[in-house]
Amino acid sequence: MKVAMRKFRVILPLIAASLLVAAPASCQDHASPPVSVNQPAVSSPAAPASSFDQVMDRVVQREHFFVAQMRHLHPLVETYIQKLKDDKDNNLAPASDQYFLGRLDMSDGTADHSFMGEPGFGHRMLAKLTSLYAMKFLPLGFAQMVVLDTDFQKKYYDFTFVRREFLGEIRCLVIDVQPKKDAGNGRFIGRIWVEDQDYNIVRFNGTYGPHPRSSFYLHFDSWRLNMRPGIWLPAYVYSEETDLHYRLHHALRFKAQTRLWAYDLQHLGHNEEFTQITVDSPETVHDQSVAEQDPTPVESERMWQRQAEDNAVERLQKIGLLAPPGDVDKVLLTVVNNLIVTNNLDIQPDVRCRVLLTTPLESFTIGHTIVISRGLLDVLPDEASLAMVLAHELSHIVLGHRLDTSLAFDDRMFFPDQDTFERMDFNHSPADEAAADKKALELLDKSPYKDKLSTAGLFLKALQDRAPDLPHLISPHLGNSLANSKSVRMSALLNTAPQLEVRNTDQIAALPLGGRIKLDPWSNRIELQKPRAVALTSPQEKLPFEVTPFFPFLTRLNSASVDRVAQSGSSADSPQNK
Repeated sequence: MKVAMRKFRVILPLIAASLLVAAPASCQDHASPPVSVNQPAVSSPAAPASSFDQVMDRVVQREHFFVAQMRHLHPLVETYIQKLKDDKDNNLAPASDQYFLGRLDMSDGTADHSFMGEPGFGHRMLAKLTSLYAMKFLPLGFAQMVVLDTDFQKKYYDFTFVRREFLGEIRCLVIDVQPKKDAGNGRFIGRIWVEDQDYNIVRFNGTYGPHPRSSFYLHFDSWRLNMRPGIWLPAYVYSEETDLHYRLHHALRFKAQTRLWAYDLQHLGHNEEFTQITVDSPETVHDQSVAEQDPTPVESERMWQRQAEDNAVERLQKIGLLAPPGDVDKVLLTVVNNLIVTNNLDIQPDVRCRVLLTTPLESFTIGHTIVISRGLLDVLPDEASLAMVLAHELSHIVLGHRLDTSLAFDDRMFFPDQDTFERMDFNHSPADEAAADKKALELLDKSPYKDKLSTAGLFLKALQDRAPDLPHLISPHLGNSLANSKSVRMSALLNTAPQLEVRNTDQIAALPLGGRIKLDPWSNRIELQKPRAVALTSPQEKLPFEVTPFFPFLTRLNSASVDRVAQSGSSADSPQNK
């Protein structure tokens, strides 16, 4: 089978009888010259188009502009896939999963940027079946769904206006798109939503086609957010297949989420602070140190460990894996302080909390910094369950389980981003993990959460129940696992939990992925969402640990809102908040 490739190295999702690869139509590059995404793309809203034909001219022009910008941006891209099976009630449930993380690079001649050691990020490779009926997913097959068509031209498509519709607060033109006859393989088929000011595509839903013989494209729903004035960039892609048959009528059924973030790489490492330095007169500059002598050996040891801790935290934030300091950290620290105060602990230096922006469920400590993943925060059902996780990590600190202080040497931080999971390792020995479990139970027993731990135990039961089917979701990349096929962390709490009732809509043991933490893909800042209570109508709507579609509330960014974000960012990153 012939596979035609586009000039840039990104792969369209195509399922063939023996592989899942790209098969886009050949095209020429029609990208317009790039502009800085830190500046507004347009100074004011474009004049309204006077005809549908003019609307489509504007849409095509803006899509070429979008492709040009994407060649200069290198966000992190994460895809999490859950393959589905029929359960005993003939409902679809996760049967296995896959996970990919890398940096998207749509410039010409890219290299491999996968964090997972997987081929595909930049390489034109075909993934063959690992066995007769097993399916191997290429990560960029899903990442490609952020691009409608790099050669998007009116001569290749027929357009039909459907209606006007609001997505969030953005009024959109809804347009059906079909490729013309002989337009070539790999053309988009489906529906687009175009915001009615500058005519940017903000959502597209469908697939690619027509597909070659014995091959199929996947269906997807792709969303873009207004991250800078006039600039709409990909943030979410949801893909799903429930009835796709390939080779001897073997069905492929899965759900997948793709997320993109860390667009503003140049500012993730606080380099902007250098441009904001002000020169003070010598008379007004004073040393803020309390001591007027050299630190004691114990203090020196603590300072050395803190330096290693700061180096590691700073590097993870600069890569885009760690969210900048913010309000979510303060919420986590409140729970930690509840544990510290009620147990009369005196911990020096102070404990800090940060959020890892990836989906796999993990928590770990970097010295006195407790790190918990976005995915884990999403699925925890309540504060007592969160306290359980934080108590375990706090116990590592209380017990003096040490950080590798070789990280205090700055040259240890000089490595390619994609080598992060190989170069950084914060897991503990089985003995340390067992000791932390025991100590955590002691801390919880004296805490405000003492009488609420049955929900934490119920969460662990649900995690243990799903663990065999979701190994990639519970596989950590930097710390220790919460569970495996044989055991679960804090297993003593299982005895405090009621029976797990999967069909009881009143019992919520764990939440779906993606419902609690909202991420700004441009700045990596996060906020805690407080979703509305929704009455469940069936057990199938409980969806513990499961992938669900995206429906973000779209808003339009303006210069004033950018300034407000920048000011709040400067405050959050100030030294007293670190």
